[in-house]
Amino acid sequence: MVVAAEQLEVAETLLVCLMSSEVIKSAAIYARISSDQEGTALGVARQVEDCQRLADSLGWPVGDVYVDNDLSAYSGKRRPDYERMLSDLGDGLRDAVLIYHVDRLTRRPIELEQFLDVLGVAKVRHVRFVNGGDLDIGSGDGLMVLRMLLAVAANESATKSRRVKRKMLQNAELGKPHGSGRPFGYEADQLSIRPDEAQLIRDLADRYLAGESLRALTGWLTEQQIPTARGGQWRSPTLRAMLRSGRIAGLREHAGQVLGQATWEPIITEQVRAKLLARMAESAASGRRSPRSYLLSGLLRCHRCDNTLYASRRGDKRRYVCQSGPDHGGCGGTFVVAEPVEELISEGVLYRLDSRELADALAGRAAADERTAELTRSLTEDGEQLAELSALFAAKSITSREWMDARGPIQARITRAQHALARAGQSDALAGLVGNGQQLRASWNSDSMTLTRQASIVRAVLDHAVIGPGLSGPRQMNPDRVMPVWRL
Repeated sequence: MVVAAEQLEVAETLLVCLMSSEVIKSAAIYARISSDQEGTALGVARQVEDCQRLADSLGWPVGDVYVDNDLSAYSGKRRPDYERMLSDLGDGLRDAVLIYHVDRLTRRPIELEQFLDVLGVAKVRHVRFVNGGDLDIGSGDGLMVLRMLLAVAANESATKSRRVKRKMLQNAELGKPHGSGRPFGYEADQLSIRPDEAQLIRDLADRYLAGESLRALTGWLTEQQIPTARGGQWRSPTLRAMLRSGRIAGLREHAGQVLGQATWEPIITEQVRAKLLARMAESAASGRRSPRSYLLSGLLRCHRCDNTLYASRRGDKRRYVCQSGPDHGGCGGTFVVAEPVEELISEGVLYRLDSRELADALAGRAAADERTAELTRSLTEDGEQLAELSALFAAKSITSREWMDARGPIQARITRAQHALARAGQSDALAGLVGNGQQLRASWNSDSMTLTRQASIVRAVLDHAVIGPGLSGPRQMNPDRVMPVWRL
């Protein structure tokens, strides 16, 4: 550090000695700050003021001010106003540059060379620093000093980055929170639970496990005018990231891996999070989307070939059809008009919610919960084993063939456990509904009951229904054609 300080002092002394009497017609002021946590832009404002004061003392007219606020010059991310300044320099609109310090310009040597290329082509020779002096980039000494200053700045950034990363890992291992923003569900201290948002997270998790799509839940949040923690509008990726995060389950994650228990209280249990992850994995694997205009999509089967009936519209009639051909593989001999069969199945589900059979089936939920906990533990252990296996392969302790042979059975167990957890989560759709079929019937076709919510309730109770042969004569709905197979 002593050597770096001496280099910096010598470099700045050299800069002061490099003077020029050329008349400047239109100078550019560039200001940048890496982190503006308060969002006030005071840091860049002070830089601009000092640069303007220097321009006035030199008699340089300022053509434009270029500001990149809250943007790092070490990360390599795009800086819009920096790029705009380069463009103006290249077009001859600016013939000098004023900057507070060289590390405000860039902290990457490769970017400095690009900057110098632009100035060389544009024949711009004057770069002035508030902390420094006039720089003649046409001289070898001037370029050497500039590169020396930047090398010191780049080394400082690299050292700081290593310290920050090590500190982040240490905080993660200790279960401490990370970041300056308030997470949804928690107060600004990132530790205390915010009760209203926490309850909303639990409700969203239950509804997602019950079968509602992220798109439908995002739409509901928008309709209810519920903002994110930053005050923005919910998007499906934002909601997905929150529901799958370890944070809401009281787990500390780092670089995508769960390191252990966090120092804050959980909003949902680890078992519920495991179900959420399992359903997301199953949805990604199956590609199945939530129904939009057909309540019983995927739930009806043909009595002749046992093939799934697909939604199909003929004119203004919605229908479910056993479709033939290579894409569907059905016999093509069965179809049913959608509305009557949807009404019949819905009525059967609502009736069953009040039945003794369903109450008895749900009495065994404790055993199911134990099974869920067992599956969760299995997933965690298999995930850790996969990570250990990857580490062995990375260290070249095992060959790629050994890695693949060992990975296969572990991944198969993970897939089976995810499917089992996804199935276990389907009965969550019935929370608060068992024994309340009559009350639910009153709101079934109201605006508050979305199609995805209806479908999730139906799927929780009904495994599938077989559609029998139609009767000759007028095409009317015969209840005997519908043979339900109840899940619960």
